[in-house]
Amino acid sequence: MHCKLIGVPIQEGASRLGCEMGPSALRVAGLEAALSELGHQVNELGNLPPPALQPCSHPNAAIHHLPEIAAWTRLLDEVAYRESGDGMPIFLGGDHALSAGTVAGVARRAAETGRPLFVLWLDAHTDLHSLETTESGNLHGVPVAYFTGQAGFAGSFPPLAAPVDPGNVCMIGIRSVDPAEREAVARTGITVHDMRSIDEHGVAALLRGFLEKVAEADGLLHVSLDVDFLDPAVAPAVGTTVPGGASFREAHLVMEMLHDSGLVSSLDLVELNPFLDERGRTATLLVDLTASLMGRKVLDRPTRSF
Repeated sequence: MHCKLIGVPIQEGASRLGCEMGPSALRVAGLEAALSELGHQVNELGNLPPPALQPCSHPNAAIHHLPEIAAWTRLLDEVAYRESGDGMPIFLGGDHALSAGTVAGVARRAAETGRPLFVLWLDAHTDLHSLETTESGNLHGVPVAYFTGQAGFAGSFPPLAAPVDPGNVCMIGIRSVDPAEREAVARTGITVHDMRSIDEHGVAALLRGFLEKVAEADGLLHVSLDVDFLDPAVAPAVGTTVPGGASFREAHLVMEMLHDSGLVSSLDLVELNPFLDERGRTATLLVDLTASLMGRKVLDRPTRSF
């Protein structure tokens, strides 16, 4: 495939500093080399520069950095739309607020081609807050509400050209949901598989059903991988740790199944905070997971020494 590496040094959506170093950490961990060794054409497009801000505000006093996140969303919509036209964009984050723009852009591209966009959300959190319901004010908690066209973003975030059908969103690994988000899940009909579902049924069965749905609809698939999808014991470099996440083996199985499906057309790698890492182990794991998504077989995994 033609892979495009796009750094998004955004950290204003989170409450802890450090995510802006995520793109550099993924590069140091060897992402470009890992993809090239698998036979993919890789274009390193560098980091996007911080966008120009436009005045915007919201009555929710808890919200912080709204002009910055709105500007990043506007920029990433355009970049994702442009770069998804002739390749597979891989967005190197950066906090999860970036997905408001990346998903909006690839959804617009999918709509123009007459194909539905599906989103696989691998995360500990649903990120379904609106600007009204967020109590923390951290805007990495709103992207799913935004790109599925929920109310409350007009006048603050850019208008959506092609909202994603909530029925086309599948979340796996969820284990921290606020009351307002729980209500939004019930209202929108988004598919949510929490860790209990994984324990009871296995991640393969849950993912297989979703992939069959995407294939039947001839859809495009965007994958958004948050570090906190993984258990913090194997991936400590995240500011929003929630115990009981996906294991190393479960995560690789998800990636291998995604590769086997041949459906993935774009990817987010988000919430990597190198300041919280241990000798680069989380960045290295993300590179290895991306390699599995892009075709590395289980027998080809390198031995790691930390």
